[in-house]
Amino acid sequence: MLELVNSILVDFFQKLGGYLPSLLGGLIILIIGLLIGGIVKHVIMSVLAFLKIENIFEKARLFKKQEVKIWEEVLVEILKWALIIVFLIPALEVWGLRQATQVLNQFLFYLPNVIVAVVIAFVGLLAANLAADLVRHSIRTVRSSSANGLAVFTKWAINFFTVLVVLNQLGVAQDLVRILFTGIVAMLSLAGGLAFGLGGRDTAQELLEELKKKLK
Repeated sequence: MLELVNSILVDFFQKLGGYLPSLLGGLIILIIGLLIGGIVKHVIMSVLAFLKIENIFEKARLFKKQEVKIWEEVLVEILKWALIIVFLIPALEVWGLRQATQVLNQFLFYLPNVIVAVVIAFVGLLAANLAADLVRHSIRTVRSSSANGLAVFTKWAINFFTVLVVLNQLGVAQDLVRILFTGIVAMLSLAGGLAFGLGGRDTAQELLEELKKKLK
């Protein structure tokens, strides 16, 4: 019995001693990746703080300063972890975890879609705020309640289409997104046609009558 236990312990420590260099090598690679990711994040955040981009958006009344900082932190955090994953993959290779490496490779190839989706979402929200502000100020002759209502409708319409584009970029329910987009465009076209046909019928008739008179 003692001989069996001794043989098991000896075999265990032999395997541990043979695996220890790989374990330490992988840890060193991972630590280097964590350090580089932290340094890159600090550098990018310092550059953004120096440029003071959030003040530009706040002065333009497009975003609040805190909102811009949140978007900056999200984008920088994604870039940081992308760098860490780049170093984690060879660490896993050293540790012999090839299946985990394949999963991380697929995730790494998917990260550009996430970055593009974040940029699209930011630009979409920026366009929504800008369009709402333009609508609000371009129809001052209308009552303020109507102007605010149109501005809110414009903002949420653009936000909705932005969500569809982001979902399509991320590859989430692409067929459903296409169906929704087609349905909304068809609905707006039909609503616009009915509104013009019912509400602008008299105006269209007057224009046709004037055109007939000029032709005669």
